[in-house]
Amino acid sequence: MVDLTKKCECGRPAILYRKYEGRYYCDHCLSKQVERNFKKTIGINRLIEKNDRICVALSGGKDSSSLLYLFWKVFRNRKDLKIFALIIDEGIGNYRKKCIKKAEKLCENLNIKLHKTSFKKEIGVTIDKIAKKTTKTCTYCGVFKRYLLNKKARELGATKLAVAHNLDDEAQAIIMNVIRCDLKRFERLGPMPGIIRDKKFVPRVKPLRNIHEKELYLYATVHKLPFSKRHCPYSKDNVRRDVRTLINNIEEKYPGTKIQIVKFYDAIIKKIKIKKKGKLKHCKECGEPTNQEICKTCELLKRI
Repeated sequence: MVDLTKKCECGRPAILYRKYEGRYYCDHCLSKQVERNFKKTIGINRLIEKNDRICVALSGGKDSSSLLYLFWKVFRNRKDLKIFALIIDEGIGNYRKKCIKKAEKLCENLNIKLHKTSFKKEIGVTIDKIAKKTTKTCTYCGVFKRYLLNKKARELGATKLAVAHNLDDEAQAIIMNVIRCDLKRFERLGPMPGIIRDKKFVPRVKPLRNIHEKELYLYATVHKLPFSKRHCPYSKDNVRRDVRTLINNIEEKYPGTKIQIVKFYDAIIKKIKIKKKGKLKHCKECGEPTNQEICKTCELLKRI
């Protein structure tokens, strides 16, 4: 908790203390920092190009709500850009229903078109039903969601798919892939994941990857964005949660750890990244892009 008696350098009451900087921030200065970081990440990595049609993956949570708001605030006067949102109903009881309501409210406030689809409609199964058959619910949910985000974004004519991965998410993903010795997935991290381009694959961009999760929560709160504060009932015990706890503990003792993990990744990936040639394969079952003969979604569907 921040000391409410402290002041920002501008003289306003502080709402955040950046321990690794030794500096307090007020709501105004924090907002400027978040927006500057967002624009810098996009600019340096050339995430957005002229005439892009940007599909923002919206969940109704703080991160994706902030992402959509930032795109609206920064690019709303760009006539060459088209911004719209996509939300997927995984079929997780009242949890997802409430998130969708928040997403609908935000899009209504910003006058942004919201497209909706669901696991039930597109794949024929819900996460609630999958949870009755396996303990690996998060695996199924993650694979199916990535599959549908790409498929629907492409069908909607998107040239970029913006996802709300924050600094915490990125640091966790880096460490998770080190633990698993998964070089292929390790290579696919970064501000614009993916090495091989394919006409059926919509490039993903991560403009929030250098912004702390806590700062995005404060940003969404300061700007009074409608977002759900609830957590998925199935994300109680998985590798990511354990890695998250580990990194948070180290960050508390050694402030700036998360930033250094991501910086280390960006530095090392330039030296080890393999420039692959050729094209992605297309799944023999569904026709979607994949590295295998059968995509992971079709493989998992056969199991259940």
